[in-house]
Order: sequence, then C-alpha cells, then structure tokens
Amino acid sequence: MKTLHSISQLTHLHGSIFLAIGVFDGVHLGHQAVISTSTSHARSADGTPVVITFDPHPLKVLRPRNAPHLLTATQHKIALIRDLGVEHLLVINFDKKFAATPPENFIQQLVTHSRPLREICVGHEWSFGKDRRGNLDLLKKLGAQFDFDVVGIPPVKVNGAVVSSTAIRQAVEKGDFAKAAAMLGRDYTIWGTVKAGDKLGKKLGYPTANLSAHSEQFPPNGVYLVEARIQGVFYHGVVNLGYRPTISSGKSERVLEIYLLDFDRDIYGENVEVRFVRYLRPERKFDSLEALVGQIELDVRQARELCAS
Repeated sequence: MKTLHSISQLTHLHGSIFLAIGVFDGVHLGHQAVISTSTSHARSADGTPVVITFDPHPLKVLRPRNAPHLLTATQHKIALIRDLGVEHLLVINFDKKFAATPPENFIQQLVTHSRPLREICVGHEWSFGKDRRGNLDLLKKLGAQFDFDVVGIPPVKVNGAVVSSTAIRQAVEKGDFAKAAAMLGRDYTIWGTVKAGDKLGKKLGYPTANLSAHSEQFPPNGVYLVEARIQGVFYHGVVNLGYRPTISSGKSERVLEIYLLDFDRDIYGENVEVRFVRYLRPERKFDSLEALVGQIELDVRQARELCAS
C-alpha cells in the first residue's frame, strides 16, 4: 500500500480517481462497506481507488477535552486498512487550519488534483469542512457541479443495532468483546508501543512490557489472558490492566503491562498488538509483594492451562 500525505499527490495517480473518505476510527463493518464499495466501483471502471482519512482524530483538535478514546490510533488504523487490500491511502493532517477550510474548498482541492475525480464514497452521516457544514446533500450538489458521482453508504446493522465507533467503544469499555467483535468484523485489539517501566516485574521474576496505547480504548481493569502480535509473530501472555494498587499509591494513570509466556527478548520501542482472549480476575491490592508474586504464579499457571486446552 502506498501512503500519501498531501492532496496534491493525487496528481501522480493514473486513471479516474475513486475516493472513500472518512475518519474510519476502528475500521469497523460500516467503514469497510464504504471502502469496499469504492474499491469495487473503481475496479469496474478501471479506475484508481484511494482511501482518505485524517490524523489526528478531528475531535482531538476541535474538542480536545471531550475527545473520546480511540478504537485505533493512526498507525493501527493504517495497518488495518492495509489488511483490506487497499492500494493507495491519503492521510491528511488535521489541524486547526484544515478544520477552518470551507467544505466547498476541500472538494475543489480534490477535484483539482484528481485526473479526473470520478466518485466520492462516504458514510451516510459523514460531515466535513468548517463548522461541519458539509454533508451528503452538499456533496451531491458539488458532484453535479464538478461532474463526479457521490455514493452514501446506508447504516450497517448487526443484530438490529447500527454499527458505530461510539457503540463499539462503549462495548469495549464494558468488556463486551463479543459485541465489539461483531461490529468490527474482527476481534478488538489494542496497538501499543513498549516503553520503559520500573523493571519491578523483572525483579519479581516476571518481566513485563509496559505498553503506551496511544489513547486507545481500554476494557475494564483486571487480569486477562491475551494474544500478542510482535513483528507478525503471535505469543500468549498475561496482561494486568489498571493502577497496580499493591505497588502504586493513588490512581494516577492506568497501566497496561504484559508478561509474555516463554519469551525472552528486548522489545523496547516495538509495536505490540494485543487481543484480549479471556478475563481471568479483577485487579486487587495485596498485603505484600510475596502475596502478589504468588497470585501472578497462579495467573500464569491458569493462562498456560487455558492455552493448552
């Protein structure tokens, strides 16, 4: 997949351009419908499909204090879009200047740099441009003006419920991984980068990797059996998610730390994708480090038994 970083780079692509545009946080079934429809139309017309998304999430710029946790940080989202077989991805930097662009100007830029622009495909509720004034109706008017087709994908439903990033985020927050997976079309995963910790786990005999999850949505606190993917290889492990009450005072920051089974390698700075396989127990405070180590031994033993079964 070729990743572009400016609208002007569309001029380097050959053939009629078919655009699938959206924030695509989660790359859920609704997003996949937008992308697959656009790709199908492009191939039928011997055109070039391009997916357009934004970094960072617009709400982190427009309403930073109220911005939701992400289902997929940008690098995670790019990887998922690549897995869909997308050939060209345009990631537009979303800042205050871009947010102030009138919707007509944004579309004019796409028209100018596409040779030619044949179609724009979006979700039925997509809004864009200054004050979110752009919508599907305005897009259709601009399509008639500049001679490109517009496709609005109707809502995708699972078990009668509309698939949305908000609904999936709420499911993950409650630990309802089955509902999240049904709407995502895949298991929910967290993408994190291994950062330096206090190395207490190593001293206790269970070295853990602390993950910086790039503001992605966490499930409830607790201990989980997980599957971790590192450089394309899968490993089982045990995750503790929470505030580490036995060794930390106060609730300063939630920590996701993972102990990988039968793993002995330095992975600082590497990206790890974590899939939550099974909830094992709630996080709790122990009277001593010895008691904590004893519980970790039980957690690891249970994880190994579950993996074997």
